[in-house]
Amino acid sequence: MIPAAFEYSRAHSVTEAVAQLREAGPEAKVIAGGQSLLPMMRMRLARPAHLVDVNAVRELDYVRVEDGHLRVGAMTRHVTLARSEVVQRHLPLLAEMASEVGDAQIRSRGTLGGVMAHADAAGDYPTLATMLDAMIVTDRRRIAAGDFFQHLFTTPLDLDELVCEVVFPVAAGPRRYLKFRRRLFDWAIVGAGVQRTEAGWRVGLTHVGPTPVRARGVEAALASGATPVEAAAHASDGLEPTSDVRATADFRLHLARVLTRRALEQAA
Repeated sequence: MIPAAFEYSRAHSVTEAVAQLREAGPEAKVIAGGQSLLPMMRMRLARPAHLVDVNAVRELDYVRVEDGHLRVGAMTRHVTLARSEVVQRHLPLLAEMASEVGDAQIRSRGTLGGVMAHADAAGDYPTLATMLDAMIVTDRRRIAAGDFFQHLFTTPLDLDELVCEVVFPVAAGPRRYLKFRRRLFDWAIVGAGVQRTEAGWRVGLTHVGPTPVRARGVEAALASGATPVEAAAHASDGLEPTSDVRATADFRLHLARVLTRRALEQAA
């Protein structure tokens, strides 16, 4: 299908983008890589009256380390994250996740900030942000990842608010992210990520509910000396996934336990 008609403007700075959003009104949307928004527009699941293009906002395209944190600009592409030596050295799990996002075209166009703002429960980066207590920085405030992802496709962003940066703690210890999918380039039916930090293991789950989940039961079991098999049995604690055409709720619970166990066993 062809998207419904819309107005278009192009911003060259954060200030300009926010001003254009404010002027365009509540039916405006930001477009960066467009790899999630455009398919939804083509299916008429999204019908924004105005698109504000932020691809020319170069000030949001960066990766740097400051004070024990990896700061990533919202316009940083997946391919940049996958190839960045800075990311590979200071948060290799993010680079590994980025290398498995979609196909080459999607990795060349899609952005970190776009994935965060889209807040799809099947997205990989939101899980990493949640399990590591990352901060999402906008043009006006800082929001903890645990508070940012409120529901499926739902965040606390104001209509004229722009995601500018994601701040992750540096973590280069043992880690692994696994996702179960029907085809190579598909979204995860369920995903599980583990990362060893100075404070212990962090464990996150993808697509087992309307938001990413931090598996605190698994973390607590590992902290008390449980084996990966014993700890992974807690991965489904408290989860209430829904069934859809790709998987039943029970199968998602099973995958949460199995993928968590495998990720812990394979963490290197």
